[in-house]
Amino acid sequence: QVQLVESGGGLVQAGGSLRLSCAASGRTFSNYAMGWFRQAPGKEREFAAVISGGGLRTYYADSVKGRFTISRDNAKNTVYLQMNSLKPEDTAVYYCAANLGGSYRNTDNYGYWGQGTQVTVSS
Repeated sequence: QVQLVESGGGLVQAGGSLRLSCAASGRTFSNYAMGWFRQAPGKEREFAAVISGGGLRTYYADSVKGRFTISRDNAKNTVYLQMNSLKPEDTAVYYCAANLGGSYRNTDNYGYWGQGTQVTVSS
């Protein structure tokens, strides 16, 4: 069992930066690839980034590639999402979740979702 708590969201101007954190409980954190997803009002939850259990492999959605960086510290049971050059279209609730197997882009393959943290980018 893994419990996840996101933090670090807030209001930022376009072009600014935020760093999201996802703190995990449980001793098996490093067994899971961890993903960040986001959901804007009226839209479906979408994949943003994922990192392998050991932290050596990362994948990004085209919409965030080159601007967002996912990382993890297994000693601290925490995964991060550094978001730079933010755009108004990045406004969403951001969630972290543990990949349970299968395609990393599919929300159905994730479990132990956090409660989310709001990111709002003003123009």
